[in-house]
Amino acid sequence: MASSKNTEDDAKTPKLTAGEKTQVAWYVARMCKRGIAGETVYQGDLEAKVERVIDRARKRAAK
Repeated sequence: MASSKNTEDDAKTPKLTAGEKTQVAWYVARMCKRGIAGETVYQGDLEAKVERVIDRARKRAAK
């Protein structure tokens, strides 16, 4: 059974550096921790931080 790679997401997301991967992993871990606390806990600030990291990577890749 061959698995097909999602190329649509790859086109939108640039290659991340090791530091950027670490930052995203840290923010995702914090989101998971907040998710355990409850479904009504606000996570928009962490989602915005992840988006900023990815936006910086997109700008770097465009250069």
